[in-house]
Amino acid sequence: MKIKNIITFLLLSITISSSFSQNKGKALLNEVSQKVKSYQNISIDFKYVLENTAEKIKQETRGDVVLQGEKYKLNILGTTRLFDGKKLYSISPEDEEVTISSHNEDSEDNITPSKMLSFYEDGYTYALDIEQNVQGRKIQYVKLTPIDSNSEIKYILLGIDAQTKHIYSLIQIGKNGTKTTLTVNSFKTNEPLSKTLFTFDANKYKDYYINKLD
Repeated sequence: MKIKNIITFLLLSITISSSFSQNKGKALLNEVSQKVKSYQNISIDFKYVLENTAEKIKQETRGDVVLQGEKYKLNILGTTRLFDGKKLYSISPEDEEVTISSHNEDSEDNITPSKMLSFYEDGYTYALDIEQNVQGRKIQYVKLTPIDSNSEIKYILLGIDAQTKHIYSLIQIGKNGTKTTLTVNSFKTNEPLSKTLFTFDANKYKDYYINKLD
């Protein structure tokens, strides 16, 4: 499972026949977006599962990410991705390598994980879907269908905690039959963060190969 694929999913980021359902779904997502933007920082632990029954594939991994504005620190599959607001650092202890690149908003490869919490704001139609009770929590799902007919995504189900207005899970169904699920295990906000959390310290990686892409 490629890290780029996981990040692209973190950051995702049927025609709607009922305008009422679409408006209710959009209204709920707007509440989620406003809630997220009100926090100084967000810390998330998550589980990620990729499945393709036809190909007999099932892969699971866990990760965590800290978000503050556009800055972030993501740990997954033994690799750390650190964005300080200008440069993106991909740190691989296994390969003893650090790749440094400029952040490009227009590049799919460099979509920020922070967009995991706002990717749905553009490019989709919306409809309320099922409601589930998960360990005493009311989870309302909203179905997102890409407006772009050429999208590789068939649809996304975004599960929202009805009480906290936090995202609980994302279920993405691809046109190739692949199902990817991200479940939030913990969602913490406004935590005290180290001033150097999003700062790359080159002294810690003196023995690493530094790969500067630009």
